Amino acid sequence: MVLFAVPGAFTPTCSAAHLPGFIEHAQQFFDKGVDRIICTSVNDAYVMDAWGKAHNASDIVFLADGAGKFAKAIGLDVETGDFGGVRSKRYAMVVENAVVTALNVDEPKQFEVSKAEVMLELV
Repeated sequence: MVLFAVPGAFTPTCSAAHLPGFIEHAQQFFDKGVDRIICTSVNDAYVMDAWGKAHNASDIVFLADGAGKFAKAIGLDVETGDFGGVRSKRYAMVVENAVVTALNVDEPKQFEVSKAEVMLELV
């Protein structure tokens, strides 16, 4: 599977580039043997569901990390202060048989290594 995380649903880069890249390239991931594409964010389940529907992202599974417990557990949380408190860093990973085989974490305020196009090369 491929799991990618965004700092927030409905935010500019996440909505304009990160999620759309995975939607656009979903079939290529599936053709390469990826069973599931998952998007997570420190948002509640209702927001994640609405964001997926707003983008017609039927090939993506949206997982809410409302309290940031998953992001914290894997050490990819970030405190953003008044912007939104605890958020997830922007990253993407490839997971094969419950083992992370690739992990790309973007630098703060960057969107380079977690793009769908980059992750396609790692599956």
